[in-house]
This record gives sequence, C-alpha cells and structure tokens, in this order.
Amino acid sequence: MTKRKFFGTDGIRGKANVYPMTGEVAFSLGRAVTEHFKKQNTRRKKPLIIVGKDTRLSCYMLEQAFSAGVCSQGGEVVLTGPLPTPGIAFVTKSMRADAGIMISASHNPYYDNGIKIFDANGFKLPDDVESHLEEMIVDPSKLPVMTNGDLGNAKRLREVFGRYLVHCKAALDDRFDMEGMRVVLDCANGAAYKVAPMMFRELGAEVFALGVEPNGKNINLECGSLYPNKTKEKVKEYRADLGVCLDGDADRCVIVDELGKVVDGDVLIACFARLLLDQGHLKKGDTVVGTIMSNLGLENYLLSLGLKFHRTKVGDRYIIEYMRKNNCLLGGEPSGHLIFRQNSTTGDGALAALKMVECKLYYKKTVSQLTGEVTLYPQVLKNIVVSSKPPIEDNKPIQKCLATVEKKMGTKGRVVLRYSGTEPKIRVMVEGEDKNLVDEVCEELMNVVKEELG
Repeated sequence: MTKRKFFGTDGIRGKANVYPMTGEVAFSLGRAVTEHFKKQNTRRKKPLIIVGKDTRLSCYMLEQAFSAGVCSQGGEVVLTGPLPTPGIAFVTKSMRADAGIMISASHNPYYDNGIKIFDANGFKLPDDVESHLEEMIVDPSKLPVMTNGDLGNAKRLREVFGRYLVHCKAALDDRFDMEGMRVVLDCANGAAYKVAPMMFRELGAEVFALGVEPNGKNINLECGSLYPNKTKEKVKEYRADLGVCLDGDADRCVIVDELGKVVDGDVLIACFARLLLDQGHLKKGDTVVGTIMSNLGLENYLLSLGLKFHRTKVGDRYIIEYMRKNNCLLGGEPSGHLIFRQNSTTGDGALAALKMVECKLYYKKTVSQLTGEVTLYPQVLKNIVVSSKPPIEDNKPIQKCLATVEKKMGTKGRVVLRYSGTEPKIRVMVEGEDKNLVDEVCEELMNVVKEELG
C-alpha cells in the first residue's frame, strides 16, 4: 500500500488555505470521492454525497470547493450546514447516500480545518481507500471528464438536523428522562451549538448553555472539551448534576461531575462497560476496545468485571474497525471519543453524555459516586512541537533512551512515544504505579526527544 500523503489518523487536516487544506485540494478530493463511490453503488447513476461542516470561517470556502468537485464529476450534493460529525455519519446512512463528508478540524483552533469521509454505512474509510483517493488527487488523469447532462448538482437541506436529534434522543433508555436535572453544556462554539442544547431540553433537563455563539473564529477558543474550567465553575455555581463539554465537531465529550471535577475518558469507558454488562448488552468474556494510550487502570477494572480489553492504534476509526471485525459493542479513547456500536458508527459526544445520564439514573448515584469506583494509574502526557516527522525507530538516541526508561518502568508501567496524526507534535506518554517514577521517566525521555526532534 502506498504511503498516504494527505490523510492522517482522522482525515485530512492542516492550516486552512495552506496546502494541503486548500480549495484546490478540496475540489480534487470531491472529484475523487465521487468517482470512487460511483463504482461502489450501482443503484443510482449519480452518487449522492452529504456535506456537513462545523462553524469555522474557512468552512465556506472548503464546502463550496468540495461540492464543486463532486458536481464536476457527476455527483449530487446535499449541504447540511453546521452539524456534528456523528450527525453526518448518521444522516449519510439514514438518507441512503453514497458517502458523507465532514469539514472540520475537530478540537483544533479556527485557523485549521480538515475533511473527514464516511462510507454509505456511516463508517470512516480504511487506509487503502484513502490511499486510492490520494492517487486520484495527485493524478487527475485517472478520472474521466464529465460534460453535458452528466454533470451533477447541489442543494441545501435544513431538515436533516431533526433526523440526528431524534436519533440521539432515542439512545437514552425509554425508562428514563432528564426531568428535574440541571446540566451545564459547553458546545465549544462549534457544530453542536444548536442541536445539543435542544436535545437535552427536549429530554426535560434545565440547560445552562456555554459556547453557543459561534462567529467563525471562536470555535474551541477557551471553551469546549479542551478548556473545561468554565464548565467546572458553572456546575458548582448552578449546583448542576453534571457538566458536558463537547469539542468543535462534537464527536467527543468531557464530563464534569457535580463537584466540579473533570472525569477522565477511560473512567467513562469503565462506567459504561459496567452499565452495558449489568443491562445484559455485554456478557462476561466480551471485549472492550481502547488504544495504546488507554490507562492500565481501565484494563485492570475491566478484567475485574470479567471483560477483556484490546488496544488499537490511536484514532477512533481504528477502534471501530476492530469493533466491527470482532463484534464489540463498546470502545473509546481517553480524550473522550466514546463509541456505542449499537447506537452509532463513530464517536459521538452528545450520545456519550446521554449515556452518562442513563448511567446515573440506572444506578441512582451521583456522577462522582459512579466514577469514584474506578482507579487509574498515574499518567503523564506531554506534547512537543516538531517541524517534521522522521521515523522515530530510526533515531538511535531516542531508541536508546526508550530502552532505558522502559526497563525502569518494568511490568508495572508503560511508555508510549508517537506522532500526533492531526497536529505537528510528538506525544510522550508515561504511566505506572509510582507517580514519582512516572514523572522522572517522562522528564528523561522528554529531554532526549526535545534535543533530537523539538
């Protein structure tokens, strides 16, 4: 398989209007996606492509450029306007479209942007398909030229918003509602700024909404899942039952308990595993899926429940690929990407928040009581900005240091060193039973990595 040039762990991402996140590339990708999916479905002559976006200023440019590429290759476009990434995945399948596109850079600042692609069933594309798309972007001569009546068209549909709203509400067990509950909800001035508050209010909650005034440049700006401090303060001020912080495209969430404490994503996975087990959806011996960044404490907790745990590469699409192949129902990442395969084909922040509500109501406990039953190992995660990403395995000083620190950690800890798939950074993660040793090992590795790559 050809090494991918544009695609990272979650679609194509970069600074907006700077290669490869340009209108020209978006146009070429629109052509490539249309041509690829034209061959996957013989039901219709012209492939139907759903195109959604978050609230970034550059989304206007990329939305129009991508749509133009689809039309030039003979596809039909449905523009949804701002809608969460999981909403695009759901609507693509619901409308029996051939593919769905989300224009978003997730938790990144407004000046970045990205493009994520879903197939007809609402799943992200495997590596080999992304490589095939790249071949067509690089060499447009591989695509036939459409003319006359073979050209496509585009239209904007507002009603798809409601489809996703109803879908998410249905994920909450029919026995429960949110009457009498108070929720602080931070939508990060992003894709869920309309749909998420409406969802919780329609279920009966009193909602205190933050981050619901997007202006094109304030998405993720000191708000949302990366900046939960405002939510923590408001939870205590309003005596809320919980706080929910979404990221820019609302495919992940951070939960804040009623005491104003942020709950780790791995703790959420542990709580949801117990819920699904007690509800009979999971049974002893079933597998929950995480990544190489998942905490050892999560793994130990799942084992205590009689469940198995499997780690994939970082990226929710790799989690979902494994879940599909092995019929797993629950997976997720420490960052707050939570996947309930019975309800969704990708990470969904609002849906995960509703499941936390269900967990609270099912056990008749506070969020702090539920999450306090799970103990994670001390873990340190540091990021170092890099200008390029040479293979880590080829750097001898780094490999020597890795061998040394891994020996220090032994069997009671882990060390992970990896490049970010969405940002120009290298991530250093160390975890273990001894917090002092974790800090010492992380500092030692950081110093070498900075010297070699920083």
